[in-house]
Amino acid sequence: MSRWRERVRAAWNGARAIEARVDDGIAAAGRWLVDHRPRTRAHWVVAALGLLVVAGGVVDYLTLPPPIPSYRDTRASWKSSEAWLYDRHGVLIDSSRVDYARRRLAWVTLDKVADTTRTTLVAAEDHRFYSHWGVDWLASLGALRDRIEGRKSRGASTLSMQLAGFLSPDLARPGARGWLDKIRQMRAGWEVESDWNKDEILEAYLNLAGFRGEAQGIGAAALGLFGKTPDALSRDDALMLAALLPDPQAGAGSVARRACLLSHEKDCSRFEGEAYSMLGPARSLALDPGLAPHLANKLLTKAGLRVTTTLDADIQRTAIAALKRQLEGLGGSRARDGAVVVLDNATGDVLAYVGGIGGNSTAPSVDGAGSYRQAGSTLKPFLYAEAIEKGYLTPASILDDSPVQLDTASGLYVPQNYDKGFKGPVSARSALAGSLNVPAVRTLLLIGVDSFRDRLWDTGYQGLVEDGDYYGFSLALGSAEVTLLEQANAYRSLANAGRWAPVRMTANDPVPASKPITTPQAAWIVADMMADPNARAVTFGLDSSLRLPFWAAVKTGTSKAMRDNWCIGFSDRYTVAVWVGNMEGDAMRAVSGTSGAAPVWRDVMLALHADRPSKAPPMPSGVEARSIRFADNIEQPRREYFLAGTGMNVVTAAPDTSRRPRITNPVSGSVYAIDPDIPIDRQRLAVAVSGDAVTHRLVLDKKDLGDASTAPLILPGPGRHRLALLDLSGKVVDQVMFTMR
Repeated sequence: MSRWRERVRAAWNGARAIEARVDDGIAAAGRWLVDHRPRTRAHWVVAALGLLVVAGGVVDYLTLPPPIPSYRDTRASWKSSEAWLYDRHGVLIDSSRVDYARRRLAWVTLDKVADTTRTTLVAAEDHRFYSHWGVDWLASLGALRDRIEGRKSRGASTLSMQLAGFLSPDLARPGARGWLDKIRQMRAGWEVESDWNKDEILEAYLNLAGFRGEAQGIGAAALGLFGKTPDALSRDDALMLAALLPDPQAGAGSVARRACLLSHEKDCSRFEGEAYSMLGPARSLALDPGLAPHLANKLLTKAGLRVTTTLDADIQRTAIAALKRQLEGLGGSRARDGAVVVLDNATGDVLAYVGGIGGNSTAPSVDGAGSYRQAGSTLKPFLYAEAIEKGYLTPASILDDSPVQLDTASGLYVPQNYDKGFKGPVSARSALAGSLNVPAVRTLLLIGVDSFRDRLWDTGYQGLVEDGDYYGFSLALGSAEVTLLEQANAYRSLANAGRWAPVRMTANDPVPASKPITTPQAAWIVADMMADPNARAVTFGLDSSLRLPFWAAVKTGTSKAMRDNWCIGFSDRYTVAVWVGNMEGDAMRAVSGTSGAAPVWRDVMLALHADRPSKAPPMPSGVEARSIRFADNIEQPRREYFLAGTGMNVVTAAPDTSRRPRITNPVSGSVYAIDPDIPIDRQRLAVAVSGDAVTHRLVLDKKDLGDASTAPLILPGPGRHRLALLDLSGKVVDQVMFTMR
C-alpha cells in the first residue's frame, strides 16, 4: 500500500511540475509577443493561431487519458477473493475466503441483477446514462454554475467516467480535482463509450464499484449487507446501496436521509431502521451452504479457484444431520466432536467428508476426519485377516480369553477386555465380532508385531512410521494413531476383495490402479465375521445399533481412557466411517462403541440404502462351507467358512493338560482392598492355575504354598506381593505381582 501511495504521489508531483512548466512557457511566450509585437493584423492572426495550436497541443498532451482495457479483458482479469467447492453434480457446497485485501465474489452478469437495482442505481448516479456519450454536458454545466455561485456541487461524473476511474486508478488519484484532470476524465469517458456498449459499462460498474468497507461489487455488497444474491434485492435494498455510493463509510443516519431523497417519498420512517440493520453485524457473510468447511480449507488454496469434488451434497447433508443429532443427544459434557467419511466402494470416490459440525466443540476448525487419533479395536479385522490368510487360524479356531501377562522392555503387559471380564475359550469369529482384547493379543503373538505393522502400512495407514517394537503387543488393540479417512479406505479394501487403492477427492483426480493386500478369501471370511449379528451378541446384544435390516460388515473401537470412539463398516456399495470424541483429547463420559459412533453409522447406512438394500457378497473360490459343532458346547453349532483344505466338522478346545501351566488368578497388577466390615477369614484370595500343574508348586513371596493343583486360599498382609509358579527343578515358569491394601 505504501509503494502504491509513493507512485501516486510521484505521478501527482510530476503532473504539477508539467503544469507549472506549461504556465512558465505561456508566460514566456507572452513576454516574447510583447517584445516582438506583430506590426500588421495578419501578423496578429498568425501569432494567435500559432499560440492556440501550441496551447491545444499542450492541453491535449496533459489530458491524454491512459489506455482503457476492453470489456473482454476486464472480465478475463477479474479475480475473486473467494474460492468455491462444488459437489459431483455441480452444486455449490462451500467456499473459502483466500484474498483478504478486498472482498470480491464471482463476476455478476447484468441479467443476474434485479431490474429495480439497475434502474435505482442509474437514476441516482447518472440518470441520463442512456442518452449521453460518456459526458453529461447538462450536468457539467450545472456543476460549473454551482461552483460559480458558491453552492455545493452535485457532481457531474457519469458512470462511464467513474468506470474509467475504476479501470485506471490514476484517473481517480487523490487530489485529481483540477480542470486538466476533469478534461482527462471526460476523455476517458468518451473512450469507454467508443469501445463498450451501455450494458457492458453498467455491468462492469456494478462489479467494480466499492459499496462498503472491503466489499467490492454488487455481489459482495448484496451478500455482506443483505445476505442476498443480487437478483433478490428489493427496491429498498437498491436505495440503500445507491445511498452508500457517494460515501461508502457513511453512518446509518446519513444513509437513511440520502435513501429518502432518492426515493422521492414522503414517509421515510422505515429507512433509518433498514440502514441500521444493513450496517449491523448480524448480516450473513456466506452465500454457500457451508457443508464442507474442513475440506474447503484443504482444497481451496487460490483466489478464484473452482474445485469440483467427488462429494454428493445430499449424502453430505445426511452425514451432517446424523452426526449433529447424535452429538446433541450425547450433550457437550459427554462428547463434543465427531466426523464422518463415506466412500464409494467401487470407485474410491469420497461421497461425504464431515470434519466436524461445531456445536459444543471447543476446536471447531480442527478437521476430525483428517486428524490422527488412537485406533482402538478397529485394527483387529486386519489382524485376523492376516492370521486366516497365513493359515494360523480359521473362524472356528478356539482362542483362550483368560488373563494373560506378557513381558516387555517396559514391564509386564496385561491386556484386559472392555468390560474387565473374560469369556474363557471362544472362537476367532466370536472374538473378532465381540471385540475381545486378549484373543487379539494372542493372535498377534502368532503372526508377529512387525508383520502386522507392515500389513497395516500396506493397507494405507501412513501414520505407522515406527517399527513393530515401538508399538509392541498393544498394536493388536489399536495403540497406533490413524485418521478417519485412512480407516474408511482400509475397510473399503476388505469390501473390494482385499485390493487397496487411494481415494478420489476431486473430479480431476485420476482413477488409481488397485493392488492386492489381503487375499480375496481372507477378506471375504473376515467381512462375514464382522457381519454376523449372532457372533457379536455376547458383547453387544442382538439388537444394537450395529444390526441393520440388510447385510453390512462393521467394527467398533474405543481408544485408551475413552478418548476416541469409532465405528467403521461397509455394505456392498458404500463404506461409512464415524469418529466421536473430543478434539482436545479429554475422555468421554459414559460413551461406548454402540452408544457413541455406531448410531451415526447406522443412520447414514440406512439413508444410503433407502432405495436398495445391501446384499452379501458372493463367496469366492477357494472358500468352503462346513456345518460344524463344538465339543463341550463351547459355542452353538453353525455353518462356518474355511480356506479350502482347512475345513473341519468338530472343534475341540485343547485340554488343560496340554497347556503350559500359568497363574490365572490373581491377575498381575491387581490391587485388592481388605474390608474391615467383613470377617478377615472370609476375605481370602483364591489362587487359580491353568494347565497341568500337578508337579508344580506355588510360592508367595518366600513362603511355600504347596502343590499348585490344590488352588489354595491366601490372605497376604498389606503391601506388594509376588506369587510364583515353580516346576520340579525350582525354575519359575510364571509369576504375578499384586497389592493388598
